[in-house]
Amino acid sequence: GPCLMVAPVIEQLAETYQGKLNVVKVNVDENPGVSARFQIMSIPTLILFKGGKPVDSVIGALPKNQLVKFLSKHLDQA
Repeated sequence: GPCLMVAPVIEQLAETYQGKLNVVKVNVDENPGVSARFQIMSIPTLILFKGGKPVDSVIGALPKNQLVKFLSKHLDQA
């Protein structure tokens, strides 16, 4: 499914941005409280946190260049 399609891209980005951000994967089937808490209705959902608070999110298996743009927008503000 879409989660498996985006997983290798997420792993590449985790390596690329190592030291600048942490990547955490959560299986919503195994952790329903997380999906309820962050109102996750579709998967994959990527939520970006700063200071422990969610600041942005994207839904769906986006191509790598769009994910880089999404992350860069926030990392440049740091």
